[in-house]
Formats: sequence, structure tokens, C-alpha cells
Amino acid sequence: MYQILKKGFIILFLYFLVASCFAQKKKPQNDVIYDKKPLHFGFTLGLNAMDFTLFPAGTAMMPDSLHPDVTVLHPGFNINVVSSLKLTEHINLRFLPGISFGQRSVYYYQNDSLVSTNQNIESSFLEFPVILKYKSVRVNNWRPYLIGGMNYRLDLAAKKEYDDEKDIYLRLKRSDIYLETGIGVDFFLRYFKFSAEIKFSAGMRDMLVHTPSARFPEYVTSIDKLKSKMWILSFHFE
Repeated sequence: MYQILKKGFIILFLYFLVASCFAQKKKPQNDVIYDKKPLHFGFTLGLNAMDFTLFPAGTAMMPDSLHPDVTVLHPGFNINVVSSLKLTEHINLRFLPGISFGQRSVYYYQNDSLVSTNQNIESSFLEFPVILKYKSVRVNNWRPYLIGGMNYRLDLAAKKEYDDEKDIYLRLKRSDIYLETGIGVDFFLRYFKFSAEIKFSAGMRDMLVHTPSARFPEYVTSIDKLKSKMWILSFHFE
């Protein structure tokens, strides 16, 4: 999943460069009054790959201790509502509240051997991104753009207590602020606008609850910091 999103980012970036360098013959434009509207709405369907930036504690380097790592990414999905306010000819302010679902896995190694009890952490986010969208000059029926902004996410699946029956010995804080940046392309179709976009989202907080489980404290004490990050491939219909 991570490789798919990474390749998508590269493809959109190259498309943006090529589109900026080569002029095209003018063609009839679809939905020519679209960009004149001060406010419009839509919806978003997307795929995500959630991940952690993990900082091991100093004790994780000691012999026979657990060494944490993130080695597998799982696909998730997003659903958002789009509200877009036109500020200038090339800048829109966008608010995209929605939900996202995904999973992250933390694997532990001891003396270079994989420990059987890994930590699979599911997340169900309410998210409230506020994004600035900078649009290039429209070329026929498409228009590349850049985005940047912030996203407040609230994890409804964050555990208040340890679940020993499921062998879960890591807990996450419920809320985080993410910085987001990305690129995309608007395609003006006959009856609506379709956009393909990829963005990177990086959490600012240490999300680990540092109170360890009474049964297996080493799963928490082997981690110094745990920060969230996410790749998101979105398809907007407006």
C-alpha cells in the first residue's frame, strides 16, 4: 500500500511538472462557470496507509530487551465532505470533515528474533482538516494544484484500558494535530469536477500513553516516542 501511494505521489508530481512546461491548444471548456462560484460542496473517497515514526528508548538497545519497529503497513479508507470557499482566483480555503479507518502494527524483536506478540492497533478517526489550495492556471479541462494545512483527528478506537484478552499492551492518546501537504489535479468534466490528490500527513504529538501494562511493561518502556503519519490518496467529486 505504501509503495502504491508513493508511486502515485511521484506520478502526480511529474504530471504537474509536464503540464507546467508544455502548452496545449485551446479546447472547449466544460463547466466554464465553475471557478466563478464563491462556495461549493462535494464529497471525497480515499485510501490511506497509516504509519508511525517510532523512537526506541535507550533500554531497547540493551541485550535481551525488546526492540520495537514498524515493518508492515495496512490499507485503510477515508470518507469526507467537501466545503470549498474561493478566496482569490488561485486560492481556495477548504474544510473536509470526515472519518478514516486504518490499522498500524508495531513489531518487537529480541536478540534479532521476532517476538510472537506484536501490537496491532486499529484507529477510527473523526477528522477536521482545514486546507489551503493553490491552483495553477487552468489548461483546457484540467488544473494542477498544491495543498497545505492542518488536520485535527480524534481516535474513537483509542483504548482507555489495556485489553489483556487480545494481548494489546500499547495504548494511544485520542487526539492529535497533523500538518498536511500534497499535490493534485482537477479535471473539469461535463457535469462535475473530479480531482485526484495525494498528500502526506504528519502528527505533531507523542501519541503513546506511557503508563505501561502491569503484566508486560516492556512493550511501552522500550519506546521513547511514537508519532503518527499517514499517506492519503483522495478522489474528490465536486
